Amino acid sequence: MEEKSGNSAADVVCVGESMAMLVPENPGAMSSDTLFRLSVAGAESNVAAYLSMLGTDVSWISKVGDDSFGRFLLDEIRSFGVDVGHAARDPEHPTGVAFKDRSEEQTRVWYYRSGSAASTMGPEAARLVGSLGARVIHISGITSALSASCRDFLAELIRTRATGTAVSFDVNWRPALWKDDGGPAAMLDVARAADIVFVGLDEANDLWGSTHPMEVRRLLPDPEYLVVKQGAEGCTVFHRDEQVFVPALVVDVVEPVGAGDAFAAGFLSGYLRGMTIRDAGRLGTITASCSLSVVTDIGALPGREYISELLQLTDEGWRGQRFAPNLKESSNTRVPNR
Repeated sequence: MEEKSGNSAADVVCVGESMAMLVPENPGAMSSDTLFRLSVAGAESNVAAYLSMLGTDVSWISKVGDDSFGRFLLDEIRSFGVDVGHAARDPEHPTGVAFKDRSEEQTRVWYYRSGSAASTMGPEAARLVGSLGARVIHISGITSALSASCRDFLAELIRTRATGTAVSFDVNWRPALWKDDGGPAAMLDVARAADIVFVGLDEANDLWGSTHPMEVRRLLPDPEYLVVKQGAEGCTVFHRDEQVFVPALVVDVVEPVGAGDAFAAGFLSGYLRGMTIRDAGRLGTITASCSLSVVTDIGALPGREYISELLQLTDEGWRGQRFAPNLKESSNTRVPNR
C-alpha cells in the first residue's frame, strides 16, 4: 500500500510506543525448537493501521531506537499506508521488545520496554503533534505509565490542542506498568479531559469501582463520546444525552489481544464519516471481530460489500449475527458512509 505523504495533514494522528513482537508460530510451551514470527505490538500503531485500511489518512508518531527493531517497526507500520515520517530515531535508547506466550489457555505477553526510546517522549513531541492540524489525536493510557516525561507529554498535548481537534483516549489499563498507585487518578484526569473515550467495563471496575456503563458515564460526564466496552456482550455508546447499546457479533475467537485497538479504529472511522453512534459502534465491532479472528494484533478487513451488509442490518438482524466474512474478498478500500 502506498504511504501517505508526510507533508499533508492527516485526519488522525496516533501517538504512542510500538515494540517488536515475537509471536510463536504454534501454540505450546516455549523451547529451543520454538519458531517465532516478528510483528508489531503497539496500541496506537494498531489503531493507525486499521484506520488506514478503512481509508483514513493517518500518521503515527513515536520514538524508536536506531536499531534493527526500530527500522522493522517503521517499515511494517508504513506498509499499512500509515505516515511514519514524523517518528524519531533515538541513537541512545533501544526499541522495546515483546514476546507472546501461547503456552497457556490464556495468551500472555511479556514486555521488555524499560528505558525504551518511546519512554523518553516529552512536551516537544506534543508540540509536533499539535502542529499537524489533525481532526483527531489518538492516545492511550499506556503512554502515561511509561515515564514522567510521557505524562508531561500527554498533559501538554491536551492543554495545547487546537480548537476543532478532538482528543481520543483509550484507557488501555495496564497495572503492571505502574510503579506506584497513581494510575487510577491519572487515567481519570486524562479521560475527563478527552473528547472521545474508550474504556472496558472491566477496566472501569478495576480503576474506579464502576460496575455499570451508567456509573462510568456519571464518572465521565464531560467527554462528548464515551464508549464502554462490555466484552462478548457488546458496547454502550454515549453521545451527549444519547445512549445506544450495540451487541457484539458472534466470533470464533482465536485471540483477544488487539481487539480493543481495532474497535477504536472502526469507531473513529465512523465518527470521521459522520455515522450515527449506532453505526460507528457497529463498525468498531466489525473491525474488532477481524482482530479476534487472527493470532497477530492486526487482521485483514473483509470486503466493503460484506461490511456494508452488516451495517445495513436491522437491530433484530444484527443481534446474534455471526462474523463470517469471505477472506478471499478481503479489502482495504474505503467503507461506504451510512
